[in-house]
Amino acid sequence: MIKVRLARDTDASAIAEIFRATYGAAYPYPQFYDPYELKRLIFADDTIVIVAEDLGAGRVVGTASVLEEKGAYTDLGGEFGRLAVHPEARHRGIGRRLMEARLKLVKDRLHIGIVEARIVQPASAKIAAAHGFTAVGYLPGKLLLDQRENLVLLVRHFGDALQLRRNHPRVIPEAYRLASASLEGCGLPCDAIVDEGSASYPYRDDFALEELTTEGYAALLRIQRGRLKRREVFGPIRLHYGYFKLTATDSHYLLARDRGDIVGAIGYTHDEREGIVIVFELIALQDQVIRYLITELLRKCEEELGAVYVEVDVSAYAPRMQRTFLEFGFLPVGYVPSLVFHRVERLDVLKMGRFYLPLDTRHEILIPAVRSVCELVISSFRRREVEPRVRAAVDRIALFEGLNNEQRERVAGSCVTRRYGPDELVFQQGTDASELHLVIAGEVEVCFGDPPLPIACVRAGECLGEVSVLSESAHSADAIARGEVETAVITLGALRSLIRQRPDVGVVLYRNLALGLGEKLQRSDVELAKKRDLARETAWSVP
Repeated sequence: MIKVRLARDTDASAIAEIFRATYGAAYPYPQFYDPYELKRLIFADDTIVIVAEDLGAGRVVGTASVLEEKGAYTDLGGEFGRLAVHPEARHRGIGRRLMEARLKLVKDRLHIGIVEARIVQPASAKIAAAHGFTAVGYLPGKLLLDQRENLVLLVRHFGDALQLRRNHPRVIPEAYRLASASLEGCGLPCDAIVDEGSASYPYRDDFALEELTTEGYAALLRIQRGRLKRREVFGPIRLHYGYFKLTATDSHYLLARDRGDIVGAIGYTHDEREGIVIVFELIALQDQVIRYLITELLRKCEEELGAVYVEVDVSAYAPRMQRTFLEFGFLPVGYVPSLVFHRVERLDVLKMGRFYLPLDTRHEILIPAVRSVCELVISSFRRREVEPRVRAAVDRIALFEGLNNEQRERVAGSCVTRRYGPDELVFQQGTDASELHLVIAGEVEVCFGDPPLPIACVRAGECLGEVSVLSESAHSADAIARGEVETAVITLGALRSLIRQRPDVGVVLYRNLALGLGEKLQRSDVELAKKRDLARETAWSVP
């Protein structure tokens, strides 16, 4: 017989044994193997720990917890975590009973529950989905055991959480499909508005940077008091909790000064064991300081902290901030409806992540309840895995001129590479034009007529076939490789989709295509004129 109860009267070493048997030496948090630390967790005010006891065997065989937010600035959220069942007691419904017990204890005092479940071992995801939790995100590489694992993010709403939600979030095009899937999964109509016009925040680099100390805390707090109405980044810790609370939770701030005055700060936590950085607050008196602070934090993540994964919760009503993080290489990894309290409303949050390693999905088991959301995020990361040859050639391709780094990555991520041998056809006159070629290496000769006569030469860094692609007509000439040739290819469908989602990119691409075409026509005219002159000279020289 299994009895589920609070863990207050349980020997903490019995709980430690469950974690040790479940995770072995791979679990990144050794405090869960320490009975003393576990006892402190059991009696903490913001944590509920329960256990499943096998009365017949006289031992604890399962455990689970809920970490609640408490205090003046709580969002009434709870993290359902640390569900572990001893390997010898699995397949007896113990995980299900632990989840039911947790829900019964907290459902009347939470607005939202959150589960970050493993995918390679889908039991937790199955249990959560069976108890009303909805998949809203996919977190790449966020868990470190024997190797880095990806997690699925699931949520469940309670009480008035959805009735208090602010309607009509404004999201960047790259986040819309994820927002739509998450809202509909949570039983809400998709009322998100696609914002294609908001620009990212501007940049200045002449600020002075420093770490937060007690000396700067009061000045920074005065700034934040005036910024509560425009919060665009959210997290479980805030400056208002107090300096000593921040240091106790291993929270840090980078400050930016302008002529000696503090004008902004970015707050973050760093998990050294797992290589994870979480951005939880961004305070700014000037728009220009926002990009500076993000730049400096990412530099610190890469050069000093060795971060593998960086995550930030951005307001779903702040497209400029979403666009800014996107340009720094962050991608939408989750969309959580009604996650945070702000004044008298609950706001949606777009969770964005930057992952520094190749995405590995080989051992994952995507159950039906989570598959569609996970695949949306996975596909966006796959598009970002630009082929090395395209990435190396970006600076030499005229089509990319005038694009920023994020925009270049977006275009390059839509390309694949192809190789052609000497005299091989790249495309033939009269065939449908469905691909735009960017010549990476070698030269391609354009020939017209029957027999075909050379009329132009397209060199490395230039486009090939753009006239037919833009006019959606058949190729009017042959394109023949002269020697070894390599091209980056973007299909017409991919180009249309990119321009529809990113009109800012489309404007630059069309300008560059027009300029490149003009240059090639001028060069072609000059070459034809030289050939005519040569023909005249040859004709006059014939006796």
